[in-house]
Amino acid sequence: MARIAGVNLPAKKRIDVALTYIYGIGPSLAKKILQKTGIDPATRVMDLTEEQVAALRQEVESLPVEGDLRRQIRANIQRLIDIGCYRGIRHKVGLPVRGQRTRTNARTWKGPRPDKAGRRSRKKEKAKE
Repeated sequence: MARIAGVNLPAKKRIDVALTYIYGIGPSLAKKILQKTGIDPATRVMDLTEEQVAALRQEVESLPVEGDLRRQIRANIQRLIDIGCYRGIRHKVGLPVRGQRTRTNARTWKGPRPDKAGRRSRKKEKAKE
C-alpha cells in the first residue's frame, strides 16, 4: 500500500483511480500526473515500484492538496465573509452561493423544513408507527 500526501492509496485499485482518493486530485489531474511521471494508468497500486511511488510523491507534493488546499479554500471563504460581499453573506447565512433558487429546492443548505402549526413533523409521525 502506497502512502502519498498522508493518504493510504487502496492497493487493488488502478493508480489513475487511486490518486483521486487524495483531496484536490480528480481524474484529469491524475492523468496529467501519470503522464509526467511516465507511469502506466492501468498499473495497480500494489504493483508500483519504490521509484515510481517516490516520483508520484514528489509530483503530488508540488501541488496544493489535502490540508493545504482545505486551508486555502477556508481562507478564501473567510476573506469573502470579512469583506461582506454578496457571496460572503450567503456563506455566512448558509444559503446557496451561486445563484440557485431558494423558494424551493434549497433543502441541503437550509436544512429540514420547519413544522407547520398544528401539524406533526414527519419524523415524529414515523416514530409513532
